[in-house]
Amino acid sequence: MRFRYLVCLLAVFPLLCCSEGGKEGGEEGGDTKPSWYVNTGNYSFSGGKISREVLDNYLSRAVTEAEYLCSPGNYGAAYGTDDDTRMLLNIGAKFIGRSIYVWGNETLFNHDAWLSNAKKKVDAYHAKDPDAIFQAAMFEAIYKSQIEQIKVPDWVFKAFGLTPEDRSFNYYQMCFEDGSFKDQWGFEASVPDMTRQETQMWFYFMGVKYMEAGIEAFHLGQIDLICKGEKGNYSSIRKVMDLLREAAKTKARRGTILFDAHSTTGGTAVGSELILDFTSFPLRLREITNEPMKAILRAGYLDSIIGRTNSGTTPSGWKCSHQPYILEFDNFGKTDHPGKPDVNSHTVWGYDEISWISQCGEDYQNEFFEYAVDFLYKNDPNGFIQMPGLRLSVGGTENIYRVNTRSNACPDGHNGEETIKRLWSR
Repeated sequence: MRFRYLVCLLAVFPLLCCSEGGKEGGEEGGDTKPSWYVNTGNYSFSGGKISREVLDNYLSRAVTEAEYLCSPGNYGAAYGTDDDTRMLLNIGAKFIGRSIYVWGNETLFNHDAWLSNAKKKVDAYHAKDPDAIFQAAMFEAIYKSQIEQIKVPDWVFKAFGLTPEDRSFNYYQMCFEDGSFKDQWGFEASVPDMTRQETQMWFYFMGVKYMEAGIEAFHLGQIDLICKGEKGNYSSIRKVMDLLREAAKTKARRGTILFDAHSTTGGTAVGSELILDFTSFPLRLREITNEPMKAILRAGYLDSIIGRTNSGTTPSGWKCSHQPYILEFDNFGKTDHPGKPDVNSHTVWGYDEISWISQCGEDYQNEFFEYAVDFLYKNDPNGFIQMPGLRLSVGGTENIYRVNTRSNACPDGHNGEETIKRLWSR
């Protein structure tokens, strides 16, 4: 079972503080969203654009279902089961996050069955719910032993105006020339530099391959790492996104794709232009130190983005004073003091957020789900909780968290499924 991407990110960025965010609704064409948000049931989008109403509807039904589109034999960490499919349909999930990705196992792109099986699962799901969006992740990690086994297709060279060559992707041509983030994830496992054309070609390659498997959304990981060399104009990542949006006209099932990323600044903007469709970030929970394993959300705590996402014009052309966002139960590992509080750390009781919730007990887990949804509804309706469905966790009796109702089909389920369904049915 692989845990290469469950590395501790504690030293990547200094912890930032921000002022307390105010309560505000989102806008489109002068319409203000009510402080108690109601999903309108509209999931229609096309032509490279998505309205604020439809985007909010999707984000309000978002769930992390990591590697759901993988299948047994393709990857040993996690994969979607029939019971996972049942659970997603039962709760009414519409945005299925991180459903496929690579981290340290990039040569999966050399195995046709990996993506062809994913396409079959997407098609089977859409036969039951044609509105659902499946998201892939394209992360801030490249592994030399993996990358250099993957041939660069002719169509990638042509997309960048280059003459095709018979070669593989070049790890060193993706790394920061000044040595930034070298071996960040281990020996010859680094953060790629988006200003380098080889990195742009790699992300374009992944994006097109994922779209061919039915993907309509992309999470770009820690965008401030891969774009460190951009110096604020984000021209390189915008070039890649523009190329992928153009490819989406014929590759994506509705001709439209969405981008998001983790950003400590509350979004990624160039002047008044928001370059991502929405923002995402960890929950950033503050421990209640006198109540073991309990925690709360709080605007202004460390680098929380609650109440402080950027204003501007989105890629779909509508304006907002605060960009929509999702908060997810993040994973990255645990500290050397699990079970102990540290209010100056972005861990929660010594764990990442998904590992923490996996050990809280079902009653508090379900209580927290309701608390978190209500907190954002009342304090910052621009934000939504991306519910945990399937994700790797550490420190517990099992290494994979599933929110499913416990049954013979899912003996390790955490019995949170019906709570999510109830919350989404209000």
